[in-house]
Amino acid sequence: MVQRLLVLAFLCVFVLTACGGQPGTESAADDPSALGGEDNPIKMYFVPSAEAATVLESGDMIAAALHESTGLHFTTAVPTNYTAVIEALGSEQADMAWLATFAYILAHEANGTEVALTTLRRGEATYRGQFIARADSGIETIADCDGRQMAYVDPVSTSGGIFPSAVFAAEGITPSNEIYAGGHPQVVLAVYEGNADCGATYWSPEGPDGTIADARATVLETYPDVAEQVQIIGFTEDIPNDTVSFRAGFPEDLKQTLVDAIIAYSESDEGQAVLNDLYSITGFQRAQDSDYDVVRDSLRALNVDAGEFLN
Repeated sequence: MVQRLLVLAFLCVFVLTACGGQPGTESAADDPSALGGEDNPIKMYFVPSAEAATVLESGDMIAAALHESTGLHFTTAVPTNYTAVIEALGSEQADMAWLATFAYILAHEANGTEVALTTLRRGEATYRGQFIARADSGIETIADCDGRQMAYVDPVSTSGGIFPSAVFAAEGITPSNEIYAGGHPQVVLAVYEGNADCGATYWSPEGPDGTIADARATVLETYPDVAEQVQIIGFTEDIPNDTVSFRAGFPEDLKQTLVDAIIAYSESDEGQAVLNDLYSITGFQRAQDSDYDVVRDSLRALNVDAGEFLN
């Protein structure tokens, strides 16, 4: 009798394991309406840090690779600005997003969005903002931007909005006019074409072969002389890199599955090429919200209140 009961117990464990471990649970593979199923795809958003068409193309390739490795289904979107991505996470129109640093901090404060990965660029988990001007403009330092027309990326762009504005405030620099171009390439082009005297974008170190990797590289193919025509005139402080983040309430098991799959993808030949084209990403490290406290501390020291950008 004891042997029979042991055999039956073993069979029950085997059946439950084969069927997914817990009775009553259904995965996306079992139920098309489950999150990640064909009828309820995971909604993955990207910020417009580069030209939207380029970002969307890379995003679709990432989604296809993640589908292949996990069996989950995805849709992708590139809204016109950072705020739209934050709002989408709060309303569950987006399940996950590739968020710029300050946009992540706003999303966390506004709706509990949680970072899962920090991007790496050539092994570095931090970056800086850069100030740029035309080489023939006579503008050679940040101070020379006083009284000039200034182009920013977006009010919630860390390197292309918040930190440069804070530098200006700290140094008493007041531009004659300020425009928000909507993306890093657009700021570079505004300066290149003479529509702005100064601009603020992200900076990344040059590649091993000396090729530029900062925001000017995003338009290099179309404007091959951009590195000669547009020069760097100054930098912000170091900033933690951008993120892969998930909306509040996103299932923890799915999050870990996706985090593992994204890291694995970044180590593949295809992933390295696509991620580099997307946001010049060369890898990821697992992250938690406290990793971004340094930005909050810097903002407080610069008298910048993140909550002001949520109104």
